[in-house]
Amino acid sequence: MKVAFITLGCDKNTVDSERYLGMLVEQGAVAVDEPAGADVVVINTCGFIDAAKRESIDAIVAAARLKEASQVSAVVAVGCMVQRHEDELREALPEVDLFVKNSEWEQLVPRLRERGLLDGPETLHPGVRAYAGGTPHVRYLKLSEGCDHGCAFCAIPLMRGRHRSFALADVIREAQLLELQGARELNLVAQDLAHYGRDRRDGAGLAEALEALARETSIPWIRMMYLYPAGITPRLLEVVAREPRIVPYLDMPIQHASDPVLERMRRPERRRTIREKVALFRDAVPGVALRTTCIVGFPGETDADFRTLADFLEEVQFERVGIFAYSAQEGTRAAEMPDDVPDSIKRERVESLEEIQRGVTELRYASRIGSRVDALALSGATARLPWQADDIDGTTQLDCVAAPGAIVEVEVTGVDEYDFAARVIGVRNQPPPVAARPGTRSLPVVSMGAFGR
Repeated sequence: MKVAFITLGCDKNTVDSERYLGMLVEQGAVAVDEPAGADVVVINTCGFIDAAKRESIDAIVAAARLKEASQVSAVVAVGCMVQRHEDELREALPEVDLFVKNSEWEQLVPRLRERGLLDGPETLHPGVRAYAGGTPHVRYLKLSEGCDHGCAFCAIPLMRGRHRSFALADVIREAQLLELQGARELNLVAQDLAHYGRDRRDGAGLAEALEALARETSIPWIRMMYLYPAGITPRLLEVVAREPRIVPYLDMPIQHASDPVLERMRRPERRRTIREKVALFRDAVPGVALRTTCIVGFPGETDADFRTLADFLEEVQFERVGIFAYSAQEGTRAAEMPDDVPDSIKRERVESLEEIQRGVTELRYASRIGSRVDALALSGATARLPWQADDIDGTTQLDCVAAPGAIVEVEVTGVDEYDFAARVIGVRNQPPPVAARPGTRSLPVVSMGAFGR
């Protein structure tokens, strides 16, 4: 069976798609890059905001058209949107052959077999991570699933369930598997990394997980994504400051800086806490790059609330900020509040914050010119610096070609908005040979049973 994956939404969906694909590869399927010509197209949907839902629907419809044109045999929809809206999707999209919720992940293979779409020899060890082509050097590792925060605007607990940390031994084995597949940068993801281990009794939290990953793997770059400010502890700072392979970068969503708005959002921090944690991180890890996200137009947000947020961003000076206009999500507490900020005002506030942040980013990035840092080579003369996360923070143009996956020392020579230019000084670390090609069955087998629960 030839299978093509279309992955929408966040990095956690990327991990899920790789696990699904690994299950199928172990059963004899072959991964292909393009949907046209595949036997089965799997769309991993996102249901986070309305725009993501529309994108998921469009992807499903496009795959269905390929099926109508006899270019694919079957269309499968999985993921968060299916988890929340399976009944409505079944009624609206009868051309979809199979819907699989997040909570039913282990049913994908048997249901494909029931429909005669998967007929290779059945194996005893399903559940490897695979990748469907492209570079294997940048990978994602999910430390936990679900969320207990209960933010008023967020539907993640409705789609992903309560917070569950994965056993540290399983996390390490999966990281080692990704290293065997060629990982040179490991992006740690969760709804809130700081909650890792709180629901377990083995004493392993995020700091211990970082130490174990550094000790048990040789992956050069380990990057933290999605850590709430309240989770920044002295123990965590000590580990990050001590371990050179932990990239000095943190994606720390704050969502707002006005205490009344944060309270209505049911966020766990207040402005003072956020300010203090940013200062602590910068003191402990000089040169760290901090990224955040903000929501404007939340119900009840006044002009004064917005000005507080704008002033705070100018004061704290994050390297990058993702700015979003609030949209009500069915089933959340905020959806029951009056959406009293007009869309036109939301757009104005988004544009205003974007303009402010462009100036801040310009200053922060200009201060990096002349610095000597390591860079991860991607392809050709393209690379990324430590403060450039995969797919969201731009890239760096080198003055020569470097081997993909190599860690090279560079001098930053210029910046153009979000992209840098750099001169290569030397090669620090060449990538080892990759253990397996995409779509083959020679990948090391690691059971992922614990990761779906």
